[in-house]
Amino acid sequence: MNHSSVFQQILRGAVLSALLLPCTPAVAQNWQPLPDQPPIPDDNPMNSAKINLGKMLYFDPRLSSTGTVSCNSCHNLAEGGDDSRPTSFGVHGKLGGRNAPTVWNAAFLSAQFWDGRTATLEEQAKGPLANPVEMGMESADAAAARIREISGYRPYFDRGFGQDSEINADTIARAMAAFERTLLTPHSAFDRFVNGDKGALTEQQQSGMRKFAATGCTACHSGVNFAGRELPMGTGFFQKFPTFSDSAYVEKYGFLSDAGRFEATGKEADRHIWRVPGLRNIEHTAPYFHNGAVSSLEEAVRVMASTQLNRSLTDQDVTDIVAFLDSLSGEFPELTLPRLPNGPGNLFQ
Repeated sequence: MNHSSVFQQILRGAVLSALLLPCTPAVAQNWQPLPDQPPIPDDNPMNSAKINLGKMLYFDPRLSSTGTVSCNSCHNLAEGGDDSRPTSFGVHGKLGGRNAPTVWNAAFLSAQFWDGRTATLEEQAKGPLANPVEMGMESADAAAARIREISGYRPYFDRGFGQDSEINADTIARAMAAFERTLLTPHSAFDRFVNGDKGALTEQQQSGMRKFAATGCTACHSGVNFAGRELPMGTGFFQKFPTFSDSAYVEKYGFLSDAGRFEATGKEADRHIWRVPGLRNIEHTAPYFHNGAVSSLEEAVRVMASTQLNRSLTDQDVTDIVAFLDSLSGEFPELTLPRLPNGPGNLFQ
């Protein structure tokens, strides 16, 4: 994406900001609250048994070669859906190359992973299983074979998918995706404000909301998840980062050391192209950016203004925008740890 198209997006954001001043619930209907449920594919309908099975698999470290790493290891549901590290530890203490994105509200993303290389949660769920740095299995099929060895899983697959259903990479991924589609955080202060509650946002948060739009942030961070406009699943909303590579922040935080989507596609046009991350619950997901190089949300706001919009913000602007971003944190559902079926004693021999 060239600079002229970027500025066209910024202009659209500026036009939107004009519509939002002054910021009142009546006008704020231009913003979108989080829906009660995400898109659900026709080939993976939801049911409680499948969701329960997916929850078990999400927390089961036996899906990793060493029996030490589960999905929850890097996407911790006890906090922000990430692991609070710049990059994550996988099997044998291996360190990944990118920051773990939050799983909360990931069901609203039209592409998964930082580089958008998979279209759906189902496809995404298979990736870490066979990644040698993450869960370290030889393949997703090998992970499924491991689960088949745990006979106690059989009735849970029968309940979720039907009697004598297959236990394979596809049903494992479909179960985990069904569970992940329940990981929503609705009813944030922002959502309540947009839905008409005049007192849901403080004056400072309303000021930050106006500045967020006027600065041009909405050019990319729009839609229900603040991750770009709604697109068909698999399309992905992408942007070049950094856009202004002469920003001092680029060298300071090493943003050009990873080529982004280019690593997945090999296309030169995809160099330093990234899927736009969502901003909901962002106060809970530090450190920030694909390499986890920025530790504070205040600094992340300054970085984005400089590298994406070629702008410098005052300290007050930053404080107000951060206050608005804090209003995007929603209600986390109550979760209980699942009981996992016992496995044979020779599972890792």
